[in-house]
Amino acid sequence: KAVKEGMLEKRSDGLLQLWKKKRCILTEEGLLLIPPKHPPPPQHQQQQPPLPAETAAKIKELHFSNMKTVDCVERKGKYVYFTVVMAEGKEIDFRCAQEQGWNAAITLQMVQYKNRQAILAVRSTRQKQQHLAAPHGPR
Repeated sequence: KAVKEGMLEKRSDGLLQLWKKKRCILTEEGLLLIPPKHPPPPQHQQQQPPLPAETAAKIKELHFSNMKTVDCVERKGKYVYFTVVMAEGKEIDFRCAQEQGWNAAITLQMVQYKNRQAILAVRSTRQKQQHLAAPHGPR
């Protein structure tokens, strides 16, 4: 389910480090980066045919489970520049118009995701403790 959709510019990894437009879909699980020429990913699998392999291969998902932080680097001119730092140390640079607030939206969703994971972990630990502490019936 999309929380926010729109265009973001991502700095390429190559030598020239050009800014490339990407269609982005922010979900509760992460950020999807779609080359602007490609159609959006299907929302309901049963209604639409699966994506062609080359399109699916070009869609990048930055999953919150692999994301460490979103660092706001600077506001310059009409742009805000920010970096998504992945768990393995990879840094991905983005920019967008200041009023779009992508960095704040991504940060908020990431925090909510991490909170949900923490709550699930606590519940799971409590259930294990209750199971271990429960008397094991008559022998």
